[in-house]
Amino acid sequence: MASKEITYKGQAFQLAYELVNPSQKEVLLVLHGWGSNKEIMKQAFGKELPMYRHIYLDMPGFGKSTNAMVLETADYAAIAQLFLDTLHVKPKIVMGHSFGGKVSTLLNPPCLVLLSSSGILVPKPFDVKAKIALTKLLKPFKFGWVRTLFASKDVEGMSHAMYETFKNVVNEKFEHHFSSVSGKALLFWGKEDTATPLWTAEKIEKMIGDATLYPLEGDHFFFLKHAPFIAQIITDQCKDSNS
Repeated sequence: MASKEITYKGQAFQLAYELVNPSQKEVLLVLHGWGSNKEIMKQAFGKELPMYRHIYLDMPGFGKSTNAMVLETADYAAIAQLFLDTLHVKPKIVMGHSFGGKVSTLLNPPCLVLLSSSGILVPKPFDVKAKIALTKLLKPFKFGWVRTLFASKDVEGMSHAMYETFKNVVNEKFEHHFSSVSGKALLFWGKEDTATPLWTAEKIEKMIGDATLYPLEGDHFFFLKHAPFIAQIITDQCKDSNS
């Protein structure tokens, strides 16, 4: 594992990353989802796509990368771009899972690979809506137990900055960003995904000019079982993308 320190809006970030196939010229950047880290992505794809130099990045606040700021997805993309500039690389392919898919979209690479990306708001069940309403009602009283009782499992153990960041990114509408993608896009999705259902992928596919959707068996982490297939499609479809 390696690390780079970058400064963004006056704040220092220590970013942990790992390289695979470091001698290769063309670069693949891989971004994990919310609450995850680079290790799960390397586990899936570290032995695939040997013709690319892989960069697995722990995004700020996850894994071994630091964060003390309240951020939005656009900030994550800006920090990732600063990190890439520090390494003097321009990825041909950026692959992102879930929240990482939103960050990847903003980086707008020649070949964008989305793995069950977030970005399309999914209607919340009634019980979740009720919890949110009650939390807002009790917020002025500053009861510490309210957050503990009602916060999403995605924010368990998170610092205040990361909790506020989660609240920022979870409700972002990303339709106009998907519509602005200028390169090729490959969408891989779990058919049984409940976090980012397949219908959200179908909407994203229609928004991107050059996009192809590949529904696969599995849930939100379907890619752990389908990495060889995903890698083969990337090999076939991304080779002609302009760097």
